[in-house]
Amino acid sequence: MSHTHLTAPTQFLNVDGAQLAYRRWGNATTGQPPLLMLQHFRGGMDHWDPLMTDGLAEGREVILFNGRGVSSSGGVPRTRIEDMVDDAAAFARSLGLTQMDVLGFSLGGFQALDLTWRHPKLVRKLMLLGTGPRGGDPDMEARVLETAVNPVPVLEDFMYLFFGRSPQAQQAAREFWARRHQRADQDPPSSAEAAKAQIEANMHYLPRLQEDDPFAYLRDITQPTFILNGVHDVMVPTVNSFYMARNLPNAQLFIYPDAGHGAQFQCPQRFLRHAVQFLGE
Repeated sequence: MSHTHLTAPTQFLNVDGAQLAYRRWGNATTGQPPLLMLQHFRGGMDHWDPLMTDGLAEGREVILFNGRGVSSSGGVPRTRIEDMVDDAAAFARSLGLTQMDVLGFSLGGFQALDLTWRHPKLVRKLMLLGTGPRGGDPDMEARVLETAVNPVPVLEDFMYLFFGRSPQAQQAAREFWARRHQRADQDPPSSAEAAKAQIEANMHYLPRLQEDDPFAYLRDITQPTFILNGVHDVMVPTVNSFYMARNLPNAQLFIYPDAGHGAQFQCPQRFLRHAVQFLGE
């Protein structure tokens, strides 16, 4: 049976004593490595857009993954990005993967970038969406701190946090919201403990590694890299994408107009065209 985002079974893999949840499906016949996808703050496997994941799965296997203590995964949530990415690397190796592509969004982008830095042989290509480097600009809008921590996020929260302000962007938000709730057996919400741990991990990620050249470490990451953001990101300021593009030796940068933090959700078809071309080059 050929699975989709809506039907791929949730599976579990024991990694260092924790049962980590994942879903894996797609076209394994193309010779492309699997694409591991790492999600935003508190996000689980059903916070992805099915249009996006199924579109990517036409040309490769897609692997959605919940880190330790996040949503349906067991274990104690990690409080450092380094530990999160070491878990992800151990998970990939437990699946028998020797190389993969990695896509990270927001907090997942912090992880994807560090995963490539810490475990370079595992990663062929890197995709960074709505995210930034260590020591980047943390100047998010004040309203973000009130909205992103709502116990049960609603459509209006996602509209503000992820999307542009025009009527067209807000309609795109409503369409995304409908798509992401299509699956019958939705991943459970992440716990308050997981949210607290991820906030702590984010705080550890903020300081610069060195004051005189804060992004020097990026120059060691030579994998082909795709960077995307909206022109007005209220959560991870868009200028961080420029910092990454300027310092990652093999990066290309996309800025979508009238879009915010979740540009790939607002413009899924445009994103798919750009992503598929990048992954296939």
